Amino acid sequence: MEGEDKPGGLGGFESRMENGESRELCGVSYVFLLTDSQAAVRAARGNPVEELLNETMTVAEQPTRVQLTRAQAIQCARIAEDNKAKDIVILDLRGVTPIFDFFVLMTGSSRRQIHTLAEEIDAYLRSEGEIRENIQGYQASRWVVQDYGDLVVHVFDKESREYYALEDLWADAKRVEWRR
Repeated sequence: MEGEDKPGGLGGFESRMENGESRELCGVSYVFLLTDSQAAVRAARGNPVEELLNETMTVAEQPTRVQLTRAQAIQCARIAEDNKAKDIVILDLRGVTPIFDFFVLMTGSSRRQIHTLAEEIDAYLRSEGEIRENIQGYQASRWVVQDYGDLVVHVFDKESREYYALEDLWADAKRVEWRR
């Protein structure tokens, strides 16, 4: 929720980092510092950033839960694009409702595509350690809603997207730019 400051891992930020290198994630710069022993372990194993954090690597600043959820929403939109979804939108609901932080909306063109979009996004979020709290509409495949707590993913068919018009219902929400 807005204002939360729960630290977390770096989510999908899986690129390999060099000692002392800084990177930006969700507008926050991170500097990765390794001890000599951690650098040796890294050289031997080739560990990604997430594993290094688990090995007591110090990070100048860890992202908040909201920043991680935003990054995950962006990655969900990119997965949707990779799977040929249409009309992909991320709505930032912080400040509009205390219930959710982000909606990811997309349109699929067939039952099979809607299932693929839902499954690929769920696989990604599970790999990030997120637990789907609920799913609705999977069998009917007109509007599949996956609830991950702070993030809710909506996969519509064209008619349902037009009928429910969530962008209009949540018109006060800011849109998040997700394209590379």
